[in-house]
Amino acid sequence: MLTPLNIFVRLVLSVLLGGLVGLERELHRRTAGLRTHILVSMGSCLIMLTSLYIFDIYKDKAASLDPARIAAGVITGIGFLCAGTIIRSGEAVRGLTTAASLWIVSGIGLAVGCGFYLAAFISSIFALAVLFFFRYLEKYIIKDKEGLNTN
Repeated sequence: MLTPLNIFVRLVLSVLLGGLVGLERELHRRTAGLRTHILVSMGSCLIMLTSLYIFDIYKDKAASLDPARIAAGVITGIGFLCAGTIIRSGEAVRGLTTAASLWIVSGIGLAVGCGFYLAAFISSIFALAVLFFFRYLEKYIIKDKEGLNTN
């Protein structure tokens, strides 16, 4: 059974971890920034907590329940939210990284919600590394390619 302290800690952790990813998006002035990422992570955590709570209530009843079913619905719903961040303008497509970051913070929120803290922390660190550092790696690679094309 989840205690009030468990619930509080999990929700706060989902806010912090989702907020870290959202902060990076906010710093780069993306459409989905700090608040959006926090809300997605916290909402996913809340849905997972609700799923675990329902499972706990009905675990001894005749009905068989699977807490993962509600979590699977979260992933589907986040897909619709992510689609709204993707914009096509001519040949260019923008917003894919922001959509992916929303998707990962949803997973982080689900992981925190079910108590899978290690995976949530590691995923947050990896997501931040990809968003912060790989941006410079991409620019370096593109710069090299452009330099090769002009010679």
